[in-house]
Amino acid sequence: MPLSPQDLLAFLDRLGIPAETYDHEPVFTVAESRPVKARIPGAHSKNLFVKDKKGQFFLITAQDETAIDLKKVHEVIGASGRLSFGSADQLRTLLGVEPGSVTPFAILNDTEGRVTLILDANLMENERVNFHPLVNSMTTGISREDLVRFAKATGHEPRIVRLPAPAAQETETAEAAF
Repeated sequence: MPLSPQDLLAFLDRLGIPAETYDHEPVFTVAESRPVKARIPGAHSKNLFVKDKKGQFFLITAQDETAIDLKKVHEVIGASGRLSFGSADQLRTLLGVEPGSVTPFAILNDTEGRVTLILDANLMENERVNFHPLVNSMTTGISREDLVRFAKATGHEPRIVRLPAPAAQETETAEAAF
């Protein structure tokens, strides 16, 4: 059975990791969460739950406004071939969270070690990082060092990599479409 936000916060406390948690209205997208994030100090994230062609799963955690080249990211994270998004059922089964609540804290539910945690180097340049504590109606902030310590305590050695950005032309085209 997946852990609750209270279970996660108790785990952080047992590790001696100071955490500050804020309650807020549920948010499902980076754009939707901007007003919430404006009230909470530190860097915020976006999280992608993906799998490669061999069925290996990855949780990519990047700074919220980071543009990621999904056609090239597999080369940087060590995946076999291009990535596709994991299904909602796979997300629930492996990480114990619902779509819209994806967070690196969810690796606590991956007791079999099937998901590789990828942390973007840009996010890790920030002193404080914020994530949903397993639900999208709360945000919890910890230090970047404590994020790594948390991951290791769950049996996940995080990979810190600089994620590839889309080419400037692709970004301009995508922005023009909105």
